[in-house]
Amino acid sequence: MLKALTADDFDLLAKHLEAVDLPANFRIAEPRKTLDFLYFPESGIGSVMAVGPTGQMAEAGMFGREGFVPTATIIGDDIVPYLIEIHVAGTGYRVSVEAMRQTTLKSSTLQVPMIKFMHVFATQVAYTSLANAKFDVEQRLARWILMCHDRLHSEEMAITHEYIALMLGVRRPSVTTSLHVLEGKRLIRSSRGSVIVRDRRGLEALAAGCYGTPEQEFERLLGKA
Repeated sequence: MLKALTADDFDLLAKHLEAVDLPANFRIAEPRKTLDFLYFPESGIGSVMAVGPTGQMAEAGMFGREGFVPTATIIGDDIVPYLIEIHVAGTGYRVSVEAMRQTTLKSSTLQVPMIKFMHVFATQVAYTSLANAKFDVEQRLARWILMCHDRLHSEEMAITHEYIALMLGVRRPSVTTSLHVLEGKRLIRSSRGSVIVRDRRGLEALAAGCYGTPEQEFERLLGKA
């Protein structure tokens, strides 16, 4: 995301950036709590999760080094209704909400790539809804693994069955069964705490139309991640 800024805009923002570790389970934002910082991950994976009144949770969108969170801060808001949490540890940069506000006042172009990312993220959320409504668990799992693969740039991903079940909003036995199906198709190799991608093109074919459009939108508007 930071690479998408012009050199002048990056220079304006750079003096406010603080390098940070982003450990697993680190909460970037919680519902209705005032935000102090926005984050630009350089590695790792996080999720934006919708939270129900009695604690039910489901992943609305995934992010990594291609984006920033919380996106609401770029339009001047400092409260969000959802939970944002890191699930695969990484590193990144943070900047205070106030410093971001002051920096955007100095440049008419600083927000442009970030607003483009907001559109891309909204597209991803829309296709998550489509996947949940119209595709089976194996296809949704294939899409989700591809999205992780895009962000981690590694064939092996340290991901547990419990985490996948939470992100997909399904029961753990359904995840285990679906992983076995994908293994049987020789698309992945799965163990208790990891998933190894063996055939990316096969995963894309299985995911069909629920994967690809948000990724194409990102490349169209912001270039390759």
